[in-house]
Amino acid sequence: MKKTASAVWQGGLKDGKGQISTESGALKQVPYGFNTRFEGTPGTNPEELIGAAHSGCFSMALSMILGEAGLTAERIDTTAEVTLDKQPDGFAITAVHLILKAKVPGASEQQFLELANKAKAGCPVSKVLNAKISLDATLVQ
Repeated sequence: MKKTASAVWQGGLKDGKGQISTESGALKQVPYGFNTRFEGTPGTNPEELIGAAHSGCFSMALSMILGEAGLTAERIDTTAEVTLDKQPDGFAITAVHLILKAKVPGASEQQFLELANKAKAGCPVSKVLNAKISLDATLVQ
């Protein structure tokens, strides 16, 4: 299976503007640029998109792993904090911190943490990122 996304960029780094689109149409010519990445201007940026992909992928992986353990989540709420740091050779994504709050009837705290960590390691987006990926998981009663 292959999925595609595309970006169009026009201009220099700071004064240029870009648009990001996805094959599905979920994103269609969404603006991005230096200002949306570093200055808080409305639009998206690569780190935010990686965070969305990672949190979505992780949530689906956890749902699958819970099902394999005979459990079904009522709710899985995942946030991905993506860290972009300046390095000597330029910028790099150095970490992704996943924050998970899930309601899983019948799960013990120990079982939940074990399954959440299995999902963190097994999620395809986790596997592609060359960054430290950490997880805070909370089982909601």
